Amino acid sequence: MINFKQRELSQMLIDKLKTRFPEVEMVDLMESPENPYSLWIKVIMPDDEDREIEARKMASEISADILMDYGYHMLAIAMLKSSEMSAFASAN
Repeated sequence: MINFKQRELSQMLIDKLKTRFPEVEMVDLMESPENPYSLWIKVIMPDDEDREIEARKMASEISADILMDYGYHMLAIAMLKSSEMSAFASAN
């Protein structure tokens, strides 16, 4: 079960990402099916590949800080926009 502090920290991660990458959106927050002590933050990342790489790096650094400061392991998982998912599904 996700507690209040975990929700707060995940929102802080997204807010920090949005300061540099305003197009970033949080889609969902869930416990990892692999490890209940790890959280997955599903995020829509920037469309531009270079910006996406930068955003992923920044998210990793923020996640590492959260782990060191609070003991919560969080992982930002890149998601496709619903329009991109439709296009991907129709192409396959």
